[in-house]
Amino acid sequence: MYSLLRPFLFSMEPERAHEFTLSMLDKAHSAGLLGFAYSKQALGTTCMGIHLPNPVGLAAGLDKNGAHIDALSELGFGFLEVGTVTPRPQAGNDKPRLFRLKEARAIINRMGFNNDGVEQMIANIERAKYKGVLGINIGKNAITPVENALDDYVYCLERVYPYASYITVNISSPNTKNLRSLQSADALSVLLDGIKTCHSRLANDYGFYVPLALKIAPDLDDEQIDEIARTVAQFDIDGLIATNTTLSRAGVEDLPHGDEAGGLSGRPVRQQSTKVLSQFAERLAGSGVDLIGVGGIDDGAAAVKKLEAGAKAVQVYSGLIYKGPALVSDCVQSIAGFLDKQASL
Repeated sequence: MYSLLRPFLFSMEPERAHEFTLSMLDKAHSAGLLGFAYSKQALGTTCMGIHLPNPVGLAAGLDKNGAHIDALSELGFGFLEVGTVTPRPQAGNDKPRLFRLKEARAIINRMGFNNDGVEQMIANIERAKYKGVLGINIGKNAITPVENALDDYVYCLERVYPYASYITVNISSPNTKNLRSLQSADALSVLLDGIKTCHSRLANDYGFYVPLALKIAPDLDDEQIDEIARTVAQFDIDGLIATNTTLSRAGVEDLPHGDEAGGLSGRPVRQQSTKVLSQFAERLAGSGVDLIGVGGIDDGAAAVKKLEAGAKAVQVYSGLIYKGPALVSDCVQSIAGFLDKQASL
């Protein structure tokens, strides 16, 4: 079905196509069509102490406001992640800010955490009927100085805690000025210390524990990887999501839109993302930190590569733009085959 619709969607401006697709998904959900078309496949696994019906999730960014949870939940995902959400609404960067690189099966975006704010997201989540695993990805407002970033993360953490299956701290988007500076050793220690202090209080107040994950960039050298791994283990962070988009333009320099500013996602980031994932898996072995692999997954074989590199689960986004929801079942089936083969060895 999606292969027939894609030429029409690709004839539209990318951000408009994104909004149109979500609107159509909502309509199809209301008509009862999605559950029939895309059945959820069972392949139970545990990640960050959470039981996942299957290890293929939706990455943050597609549903920034948690406004389409019920429709997206019917596409076969084992878990969903919504956001990135900030304390206050913000428009994001100027348009155009989303570009397809069709020849490379890639996307460049400089959205800039455009969202309706955390209060609106919570209202959307409260209306949703979805009872599955829901991750909420939190960030800071663009107008908040980076030295005050902790205030924004704590504010969002306090608001979303009772609604989330897990919470992701996003410090790796390239589209918010100075955000990635929070990945440096000293800044990350200060940030995670403050977040964990708040997190411990919330767990005590609510009487239940919501796991914390950190989403990192693929543009890290060995020293940065060492520092982040040590800090994540030191502060008992439950999960690491590797990776966000890249600032590299390797392999797309000469393509239309290849020189646009923003983060590059899709097939060109696959190799570097998987390499960084593998490096973190090596450094965090035995630490109790679970890894989620994301970046360049556009078929089942790519999903399996993430598991081979050390991931417990995977997330997809850009691959959906090119392959559609069939990508989810392709990944689940390939992972099932991989696990069956491993079990027989």
